[in-house]
This record gives sequence, C-alpha cells and structure tokens, in this order.
Amino acid sequence: MDQTKTTADAPAVAKSAIRKVSMRLVPFVALMFFINYLDRTAIGFAAPNGMNEDLALSAAQFGFASGVFFIGYILLEVPSNLALHKFGARRWLARIMVSWGVVALLFTWVQNFEQLVVLRFLLGVAEAGFFPGAILFLSLWVPAQYRGRVLMLFYLAQPLTTVIGAPLAGWLIQQDQVFFGLEGWRFMFFGVAIPAIIVGIIAWFYLKDKPADAKWLTRDEQVWLTDALDKERAATQKKETHVSAKYAFKSGRVWVLSFIYFGFIYGLYALAFFLPTIIEGFQEQTGQTFDVLQKGLITAIPYLPAAIVMYFWSRDASKRGLKTWHIAVPAIAGAVSIPLALFAGSPAATIAIITVTACAIFAALPNFWTLPTRFLTGAAAAAGVALINTIGNLAGFSAPFVTGAVRDLTGGYEVPMFIVGFFMLVSAVLMVLLARSNRINAVTVEDAPVDDSAVENSAAPITPTPDSAATAKDSR
Repeated sequence: MDQTKTTADAPAVAKSAIRKVSMRLVPFVALMFFINYLDRTAIGFAAPNGMNEDLALSAAQFGFASGVFFIGYILLEVPSNLALHKFGARRWLARIMVSWGVVALLFTWVQNFEQLVVLRFLLGVAEAGFFPGAILFLSLWVPAQYRGRVLMLFYLAQPLTTVIGAPLAGWLIQQDQVFFGLEGWRFMFFGVAIPAIIVGIIAWFYLKDKPADAKWLTRDEQVWLTDALDKERAATQKKETHVSAKYAFKSGRVWVLSFIYFGFIYGLYALAFFLPTIIEGFQEQTGQTFDVLQKGLITAIPYLPAAIVMYFWSRDASKRGLKTWHIAVPAIAGAVSIPLALFAGSPAATIAIITVTACAIFAALPNFWTLPTRFLTGAAAAAGVALINTIGNLAGFSAPFVTGAVRDLTGGYEVPMFIVGFFMLVSAVLMVLLARSNRINAVTVEDAPVDDSAVENSAAPITPTPDSAATAKDSR
C-alpha cells in the first residue's frame, strides 16, 4: 500500500480501530470492573439486612471491617501493577479476578467480627492491582486523544454496579433459607462471588495484551494502533524520560494527583458503604417499611443519573478538550451537596441531593484518569497509576472507619458528611492549583479536543516539566 493511500485512509482506519476496541474490549473489562466493585461493596448491602445483627457489629466495627479491605489492597497495589507490566495484563488480570472470587466466596460462612476483618483484609490483597491494571491495560490499547471516551465507557460500570447490583443484592438477600439453608445476606455473598471466578477464567482466553495479537482487527487497524501508541510512547520518553518506576515516586504531579483522587474516593466510599444504612433510617423518619428489594431500588436511584451525567460530561471533555473545570467543578458540587443531604427534611429531598453528589463524583473520575498516562509511560505509568490509586484508596479505609466512628461518637451522620465535603473541596482546590502551577511552568494538564481527521497527531503533546527540563539541561 502506498503512503498516499495510507494517509488518505488513516481517518477511516482509526475510526474503525477505536470502534472495535470499544466494542470488543471495553465492555468485557467493564464487566470485570462491575463484578469487582460489587464484590467489594457487597458488605454495604449485607450490613443492614441481617449481617450486623447476626455478627453483633457496632457502626464502628462495621466501618473498620469495611475499610480494612484497603489495607491489604494498598500493601500490594504497586507491586501487583509492576507484576502486570512484567507478566502481561491478560494473565495478571485473570489471576487477580479468580483470586478475589475465591476469597469473596468465603464470606458466605463468616461467623464473627474477627473472621470478617480477616476476610476483608484478604479480599483487599486478592484484588490489589485490578483497577489500576485495568486502566493501564486500556491505555495500552488506545491513543491519548481517544482515551477519555474509552475510560468513560469503562467507568460506566461503577455507577451501573449500584443501579443493577443494589436490586440484585436485594433479590439475593430475599432468598433467605431458600438455598442451602443460608441466611439471605450469606446467599448474597455466595451469589456475587461465583461470577468473579467464571469471568476470571474466561478473561485468560478472551483478552489480548496488544493490538498485534488481536485477530479481530484488520492488518491496517493493527498497524495504525501499534504505530500511534509507539509514537506516543516515544514522544513521552523523549520529552520527559518518565519511564522508570522510580520517577513515579519522585514526581510532584503524581503525588498531587494522588491527593486529588483521595478526596473523590472518600466521597465515593462514604456513599457506597453507608447509603444503605441511611436509607434504613428513612423507615423511622417516615413510619414506612421497605422490603429488601425496595431498599435496593432506592439505593440505586442516585446512580442512574450519575451514569448519564458521566457519559455526557466526559463526551463534552472529549469535544472541548479536557479542561481543569471538568474535574474541579464536580469536586465543588460534591463538596457542597453531600453535607446538605442530611438536612433535607424528607427522604425524597435527601435522595435528590445525594444524586447530585453521585453525579459530581462520577463526572470527574474518568476524566481524572486520563491525566497520569499523559506524562508517564512504561514502568513509570504502571507505578504511577498504582501509586495514585493506592493513596486514593487510603480513603477507602478511612472513609467508612471515620464515618462509623464519628457516627457512634455524635449519634448522627451530620459531622461525618461534613468531613466528606471537606475532602472533596480539597480535591477541587488542588486541581486548580495544579493547573495554575502547570501553566506558569509551561506545562498543561489540558488536552486538545478530539479530531478524528487528525489521526497522524494522535499523541497529545506534553510540555516538559521543570524537573525534566533540568534533567535535559544536566545531560547537555
């Protein structure tokens, strides 16, 4: 094929390649994420539906058991992602999924608080590396200018986990003593664990590590994706030399992004673990009684609008080019709305305000995750994405534990929700400061809008940072 024809056909080849990746890989990886998030948050559905009573758990004990997951998760997060970089995403993601499915299955027979804590810790160890590994895996398939929309499609799995998973968990819990003589909450743990093992085994055979291995791509599509990704990696290595794991730990930008992510995750898990319990309180407030399935449906209400808002917000970021306000504005909206939810005066108003919070969190997250791989590649990308997720997920431990402890101390959720709002406000401030600092130093965290006709320039340029500029100067 001559060069003229290759250039002329490039837009069509690019569009076809990205469409196929979006249809073949993203839904499957999103399904893995769906099961992942459902398994780690299933404890939130079990708590008010028999588990806390059967295991005699206080709010603080439940919060600690919920949060200890993240200790095991954090300890192995970076090593797991470096192993993924070494052994290949397909094998490592499949191994992670089967491992956590086996541990999740053991929750079916937990007998006391101590066993619950041990299993939650081991679940974190088993899941370590999955989320940053999935982000890295998709980044290895999609050039930077298309990455935002692909990560948005992947991230849709998280709010949809609650939209679909909450009623599903409610239905499973209703099967009390129906299967194997298990209490409903125990059968729910059983029911959400089995799919992890099955899908993990399928992933070993279904996923491919790179475009060149994908038989469902044409030769032209394989060549375009490989060339675009190679050029992107080469440009990043040449301009910033951010290829070693050591760089990720020394980068100020990685640490600031870690703390920004902390605020979002603090809000996310405060909602995920305690929203079912807050809804339980609606019964006392209104005098109504909800069955388990109804509670699941109420829990799901904020997350369907969140999925819709996330889709259109990310689409806007792709069209305009990612701007600072695409991340900072949702952080501010979440910071303001979540403390107000408990002063709404009625269940309907409370759910409406919580919906705003959910929309804010999910609007920001997929756009946020396009940032690290713009200035990191190779082992640095694996370590950097894992480090950001690790620091962020410290909030996964602290949010439920602090929320439960402060709830026990104060007798209500007002103070805990103000704490959530504070951390989300800090995320907004840090995002603005990071962008302002980068402009001063001729570095941009903003992206050019996607132009499908400009496939020859698919790697969005990253201007050198002061530390990389100093390195270049020293080398001269």
